[in-house]
Amino acid sequence: MNLYRDTHALESELLHRYRLHIGNIFTKSSGGFAIMNDSLIRENFHRQVLNPDHACPKTLVIDELGLNHGECRADIAVINGKLSGYEIKSDLDSLVRLKRQIRAYDTIFQSASIVVAPRHLRKVIRTVPLHWGICVCLPNADSGVTFWRARPASENTHPEPVAIAQLLWRDEAAEILKSLGASARSLKQPRAELYKQLADALELSELTSRVIGALKDRKNWRRPAPPFECGG
Repeated sequence: MNLYRDTHALESELLHRYRLHIGNIFTKSSGGFAIMNDSLIRENFHRQVLNPDHACPKTLVIDELGLNHGECRADIAVINGKLSGYEIKSDLDSLVRLKRQIRAYDTIFQSASIVVAPRHLRKVIRTVPLHWGICVCLPNADSGVTFWRARPASENTHPEPVAIAQLLWRDEAAEILKSLGASARSLKQPRAELYKQLADALELSELTSRVIGALKDRKNWRRPAPPFECGG
C-alpha cells in the first residue's frame, strides 16, 4: 500500500465532498464567513454531537482531560466502554502542536477524532493518521456552527499501558494494586512505579477497564477538568 497515494486520494475525496457540502450550508456574515472559536465549537459539539453520550448514565464526558501527566490535554474525552478523545482546532488555533498532540492521544485513546475549522482541513488531512476521525465545523445561521463527519474514527490498536495507567491519581492506582495483592511496601513507591506495576500486572483490556471504572467513580475532579454538564 502506498500511504502517500492513499492520503492524496483521501484528501481529494474529502475536499470534493466538502465543497459539495458547503454549497448548501455556508451562510455569510457581513464581513465574510463567521469566525468559529473554541468556545462556540465546544459548546455546540457537546450539544449536537455528544448529546447521546451525555444522556447515557454509563458514559462520562470530560473537558480538558490531562494526558501523560500534563504533557497535553484532550479537549474532550468520552469514557464509556472505551476511551475516546476529541481534539478541537478552531479558526483561531494553529496546528503547531498537532503532531505532539496526536502522539499523546494515540498512547491512550482507543478512538480519536479531530474537530476542525475549514481553514485547517487540507493540512489536517495530511497530518492526522488514517485511524483518526475528521469532523468539519460548518457555519450555521441558527446555532453558529454545525458539524459534518467527513471520516469516522477507527480503532487505535497501539495504546500504551503505562500512559493509560497515568490517567489514575496515585491513590486510585494504589487501590487497584492493593486489590491485586500488592504488598504495603510496594504501594509506598513513587507513583511512576505504581503505574508501571499496573501495566505489568494487567492485560491491556483489563487495565483499561479498571481505569475507566476509577474515572467514573471519581468524585472530586480537580479544576479545570470536571465532567461537562449538558443542559437542555
